[in-house]
Amino acid sequence: MAQIDKPNLHFNTVTWTGTGDATTTVSGVGFQPDWTWIKNRSVGDDHALFDSVRGVEKVLFSNATNAESTNTESLTAFNADGFVTGNHRGTGGDAGNGMVSWNWKAGTTGSGTTTGSGTGKAYSYSVNTTAGFSVIKYTGNGSAGQQIPHHLGTIPHTIIVKNLSDSGGQSWNVYHHRLDISAPQNFTIFLNAQSARSDEQVWNDYSPTSTVFQIGSARKTNYNDDNYIAYCFAEKKGYSKFGTYTGTGNADGPFMYCGFKPALILGKVRSDSNDWWIFDNTRSEFNVTNQGLFPNNSNTESTDHAIDIYSNGFKIKDNDGTVNPSGQTLVYWAWAENPIVGSNNIPAVAR
Repeated sequence: MAQIDKPNLHFNTVTWTGTGDATTTVSGVGFQPDWTWIKNRSVGDDHALFDSVRGVEKVLFSNATNAESTNTESLTAFNADGFVTGNHRGTGGDAGNGMVSWNWKAGTTGSGTTTGSGTGKAYSYSVNTTAGFSVIKYTGNGSAGQQIPHHLGTIPHTIIVKNLSDSGGQSWNVYHHRLDISAPQNFTIFLNAQSARSDEQVWNDYSPTSTVFQIGSARKTNYNDDNYIAYCFAEKKGYSKFGTYTGTGNADGPFMYCGFKPALILGKVRSDSNDWWIFDNTRSEFNVTNQGLFPNNSNTESTDHAIDIYSNGFKIKDNDGTVNPSGQTLVYWAWAENPIVGSNNIPAVAR
């Protein structure tokens, strides 16, 4: 498997200070993003998520069950080096607010018809096979066993699905290949909630393949004629790692080898009720990395938890139950700043 030498061609974090202006052009991403996740660090506003397949001004909130909504003052355009926002506090920021966005690139688009059980439904997608990332918008058919093509060309290690249509609200469902050792396809975990993994048939108890993932008949992932968005990732050497670790309850906590210097780390206790957490190398430029945000709630940035980012992985530096509960298994998602040593023989350096 070829190694990605320049991860920032596929993922990047940018920060800026809100001005309260009618429009803000956020640049420095380095590419036109296809999935952008924005958070106001200074005030308690929702995490706002956008993608190029649904289109601009179409917002979802990672900390809420809300259906997709249209906000003309949110993210109003994607461009070659970032995006443009309106003056909504959650996306553009009031004057002086600290803002952050995490950005992923897909880019190759297409459409088709789903397969498997029930009536085939239309879907559209954008994919980056080099980085193992795709965005798929599909329509449910209500039949357990509908198969959604993901176009990665390899088995996805994590899948995130949200119902766009249900005005009553549906949880975000997350598949991670280590939610269970023997049968991860039997479990889901909710991005918008503290709750532990749940044994539900949202994936129809079916392991994803190199071409499709399968869904059950629950409204969370497959209600007839509801629309859905899916974000799919496969691990790529030098770029992404989706694993687990066991908490020690000790401030000098466990080390996770990733094979690269992480740029973004997302985590959650697998079998207990605790907040999700997210750290990056842009808000915290040096160790200790302790500027955390929480995808399941709208809280401001907090320094209550801490990790160290190294040239080859990350280490927990906190005994808190959110990031390091003794004896508990946590799942994590990590994307790279630099591989340890790329094919150009340039090593990553510690912080």
